[in-house]
Amino acid sequence: MTKPSLPELLHAAVTAVGGVERPGQVTMAEAVANAVDDGSHLLVQAGTGTGKSLGYLVPALAHGERVVIATATLALQRQLVERDLPRTVDALHPLLRRRPEFAMLKGRSNYLCLHRLHEGVPQEEEDGLFDPFEAAAPTSKLGQDLLRMRDWADETETGDRDDLTPGVSDRAWGQISVSSRECLGASKCAYGAECFAEMARERAKLSDVVVTNHALLAIDAIEGAPVLPSHEVLIIDEAHELVSRVTGAATGELTPGQVNRAVRRAAKLVNEKAADALQTASETFERLMELALPGRLEEIPEDLGYALLALRDASRNVISALGSTRDKSVQDEDAVRKQALAAVENIHGVAERITQGSEYDVVWYERHDRFGASLRVAPLTVSGLLREKLFTERSVVLTSATLKLGGDFNGVGASLGLSPEGIAGEDVPQWKGLDVGSPFDYPKQGILYVARHLATPGREGSRGDMMDELSELVEAAGGRTLGLFSSMRAAQAAAEELRGRLDNRILLQGEETLGELIKAFAADPETCLFGTLSLWQGVDVPGPNCQLVVMDRIPFPRPDDPLMSARQKAVEEAGGNGFMAVAATHAALLMAQGAGRLVRATGDRGVVAVLDPRLANARYGSYLRASLPDFWYTTDRNQVRRSLSAIDTAAKAGT
Repeated sequence: MTKPSLPELLHAAVTAVGGVERPGQVTMAEAVANAVDDGSHLLVQAGTGTGKSLGYLVPALAHGERVVIATATLALQRQLVERDLPRTVDALHPLLRRRPEFAMLKGRSNYLCLHRLHEGVPQEEEDGLFDPFEAAAPTSKLGQDLLRMRDWADETETGDRDDLTPGVSDRAWGQISVSSRECLGASKCAYGAECFAEMARERAKLSDVVVTNHALLAIDAIEGAPVLPSHEVLIIDEAHELVSRVTGAATGELTPGQVNRAVRRAAKLVNEKAADALQTASETFERLMELALPGRLEEIPEDLGYALLALRDASRNVISALGSTRDKSVQDEDAVRKQALAAVENIHGVAERITQGSEYDVVWYERHDRFGASLRVAPLTVSGLLREKLFTERSVVLTSATLKLGGDFNGVGASLGLSPEGIAGEDVPQWKGLDVGSPFDYPKQGILYVARHLATPGREGSRGDMMDELSELVEAAGGRTLGLFSSMRAAQAAAEELRGRLDNRILLQGEETLGELIKAFAADPETCLFGTLSLWQGVDVPGPNCQLVVMDRIPFPRPDDPLMSARQKAVEEAGGNGFMAVAATHAALLMAQGAGRLVRATGDRGVVAVLDPRLANARYGSYLRASLPDFWYTTDRNQVRRSLSAIDTAAKAGT
């Protein structure tokens, strides 16, 4: 039997999911197949509606080697495992004459721990175990959730938190889950043979396609100990998120509360001298943190340096003592010991990392209204790590609707540790950038309006002219507005102002769960939804109920953001343009994602309105505009009001 061609396979898969073949999807599939076959790397921008999931799944399945697919969001993971992969495998089976197996793999804390469920949570304040099911009042929300999870444990096949519907709070889930550091290990655990996390790993080892998330991919790269099974092809979807997720995984944090918990967990298991030294170091650190002011620490102050050295040395002694003492009076001692060890090792690791003072790390204080002060350390860049860990052993395909910024892929490529496209060298990973376009006719479907007449937004201030503009635009659109704001404070101020001016219902992020807000917004054309960061990327409302997307200002990082400002400064010291490489790239990525909320289907019409004149007037404005979909562009406020009114009238008429 002749081997089926890629177009045949793609046609079968698209038909099976009830889709329509797109030219961009075919181009993408061919490019992915070529990259996989010759072991090269590909960055591919595929606009909304291209069908990019099938654009990489079909050539990956046809190749026959093991593939790991990493996504940023839970929604896409579920879509792949529950919808796209089953249908695609069924559709390709008659042609490939084999049925590829697939599995989902997440970090250990995402799975129910049977040891925790049956033996309880190690309790630091007293000997023995704390049974949350006994302690939580059955009438309380926590008590009800715990009882529901106990029932669920008897029927679930996966133990995966995301299969528990409705979900539970982090606090409730923490009662029945463990981190990888807290885990006893399958060989030592009484429940090791039926462990959900171990079963997920075993399924992944036997699968042809493993679907995971960026965070686990980052841990796999950083820790050195492989979490993912060996694989020949890595596909990273939602790749615009990768750098921030890897940075998050490589960030360390110390807080007084966290240190105190570690002291309490270890106190009963080590000798008095070791416990007292850690307690004293903890108290010194806590006193210092009470006085901490937010901001970057370019040099570690002397008193903080001494406090961290004391924490490092005391925690090292406790780690040694934990390994050599046994206390039979402590019930389930192995679990108590493992939890204490995990907490103390984390403190030792972060304290040592900060005291070593690498030039590649950024250290800063943060202060949170609710949780108090924290000391954080993050890598100045993750590009070297990504270049070394991602691009050496396998073919890598990175895809997203937004990878091409300012007209090329080099900005995103640099953040991933890649040299400019086309540059050859012995240790330089070879890659190619490809934009397969979008099935949407952006110039006919959308307008990009920049309110050039408004005052330039300052750091503070009410922006009265912006509120007037926003109110008039929403009124012209008849509601139907997604408001994307650069800060929660700005979103709240706008919601309060417009609730006083207009009859339209204004939904505000934080007043209800995000899922409920989006559902309510999608259900009523006269409703508006205002919010911040997660709305820039997480809203998919096709049709006439989202016909105006407003951005209050260009979303540059805050000037006092310690990590972003440190990265900007490092680029400048190396002779580059720090503002363009860091701040403008950050803003371009967010704006491209935000503008992508407008047109989600071929019949959608509407306006993206940016209420920041710098997009029209500043030198960097053209770079930012080149990163957005190719909408028809105007700064004419009267023209845009007429267009919005016409769109509103057409929507009401159902045409």
